[in-house]
Amino acid sequence: MVWQWSCPPISQRRSTSQERRRWIALAVVLVAGFMDLLDTTIVNVAVPSIQRDLGAQYAQLEWIVAGYVLAFAVVLITSGRLGDIYGRRRLFLTGVAGFTIASALCGIACSPGMLIVSRFLQGGTAGLMVPQILAFIHVTFPPNERGRVLGIFGAIVGSAAVVGPTFGGVLVDWNAFGLDWRPIFLVNVPVGIGAIAAALFAMRESKSATAAKLDLVGAGLVTAAIAMLVYPLMEGRRFGWPAWTFAMMAGAVAVLAVLVVYEHRRARTIGSPLIVLGLFRVRSFTIGCVLWLIFWIALGGFFLVWTLYMQLGLGWSPLRAGLTAGAFAVGAAVAAAIAVEVLIPRYGRQVLMAGALLNAAGFASCVWAEGRYGPAITSWQLIAPLAISGLGFGLIVSPTIDFVLAAVPKDDAGSASGLVNTAQQLGVALGVALAGVIFFTQLDSGSDRGVDAVIPRVRTELAVAGLDEQAQARIISGLRVCVQDRSANTNPTETPMSCRGIQGRATQPGGRDRVTEILSEAGEMANAENFSRTFGLTLWWAVGILAAVFAGLFAVPRRVGQHSPHRPGFDAHCGATPVDQSICGAARVDAWSGRMSS
Repeated sequence: MVWQWSCPPISQRRSTSQERRRWIALAVVLVAGFMDLLDTTIVNVAVPSIQRDLGAQYAQLEWIVAGYVLAFAVVLITSGRLGDIYGRRRLFLTGVAGFTIASALCGIACSPGMLIVSRFLQGGTAGLMVPQILAFIHVTFPPNERGRVLGIFGAIVGSAAVVGPTFGGVLVDWNAFGLDWRPIFLVNVPVGIGAIAAALFAMRESKSATAAKLDLVGAGLVTAAIAMLVYPLMEGRRFGWPAWTFAMMAGAVAVLAVLVVYEHRRARTIGSPLIVLGLFRVRSFTIGCVLWLIFWIALGGFFLVWTLYMQLGLGWSPLRAGLTAGAFAVGAAVAAAIAVEVLIPRYGRQVLMAGALLNAAGFASCVWAEGRYGPAITSWQLIAPLAISGLGFGLIVSPTIDFVLAAVPKDDAGSASGLVNTAQQLGVALGVALAGVIFFTQLDSGSDRGVDAVIPRVRTELAVAGLDEQAQARIISGLRVCVQDRSANTNPTETPMSCRGIQGRATQPGGRDRVTEILSEAGEMANAENFSRTFGLTLWWAVGILAAVFAGLFAVPRRVGQHSPHRPGFDAHCGATPVDQSICGAARVDAWSGRMSS
């Protein structure tokens, strides 16, 4: 018998190897994106521990949280274009390396100042790597595979926001090696090192054939504009929204106008603009970015009021709040996985509309559950509303990203990704600011209702403690002032003066300890009543924003693959060489139906 051995052709083995590396590279960039989303929320859980350990003031604690977001937002557009110019793999690796180093510095910080500076560095380096993620997906995966990839991406986006507080709570409670809060940052170090090693092996370099050099003037203008817009949105409430916050935001609009004029002129003269304004002549990109921003206004506000309601209002631990919100993450993962590949080809824009309605219905169900059960609400009673919201979220996220980027030339993938990520960050900042104004205004103005709900019980317990009606009236009056002052206080770490001496109003000897106990319980109950009612009122605002998203989706083509394959404004952008034409031709893919249009 003659044995014959055969091996696959070299070209086939090479193709298999490249295919495997492509998916490994995808896993790497998604892990990096998850780290960024995780670090946006995880630090909130550790704030009390950081305050105790480093002796941080409340203003410093705010900057530990806000510094990351501000630094992240201002570099997104510039770093997206840097990836187009110098290579997306190079920028990604630079960002991951910087993020890993910054995380280590956060973990060993010995003072609030060092932690604030490290958080700024962490946010800035995250801003270098994140725009490369969508750009990598856009240039690496063809349209017939992109739906599956964006489904995975959407699931990660939906889960990270709720996993962050849960994971942070576990790490802080675990207190590994007596490090207290520091593992929430140090855990990024081995993950970052592993991501760098895997990216060096699996990730291929890609860059634009038309972006020759960085537009420094444009970079300066866009950085100034984003900073002038995001900073007052983040800090306005703490300062009481003085005139300078509105002046800064108005100035940001003026700087953006100057930026548009300059970028238009540069495109006609020097070339290689920071922002390719021709992107906005593509209907799918413009409509998608606007709807993406509006959608994240609603979601940014929701994640804020959810955290306040669960932890400050109901007194739930971060772990319990995070596990409860796991229903949202599961719903988002399921919907995102099937939205682009299974549902969009069959139902078109109706999938996006159903997502907006489901998300709004889930929020409305949360309001109903709050109204029915009040502060006694349990995790089980919130699972269904959160799962419905998550399903709606997943039906919107993946298809919208695909819709926005479908007609973008590969040369401009980095610039487009930076714009999409910036729209998301601006939406979150606007949502947090607007929801914060509504929430805390209602919390302040409605504080009496919380006290009214607990007064009968307080009177009974004070009478049992031996206090006469006159003493009861004085103590209840003090409780009302205390709850109102605490609700109006912009610094939740401070105890208002009106709350410090209530127990001193007990007139019976030996009754002061019992009065203190009664008032402490009553204050917690009144606070829970107040937060529950305010949570419901504020969430109606998010429902209204989602209704606006639903209305805006009528501007999307009925069969969402119908956007023009010729993309007005890009024909001139395509060069005359065969390479340039092939690149632009590849971008003329109808990503929603999988048909080539060039």
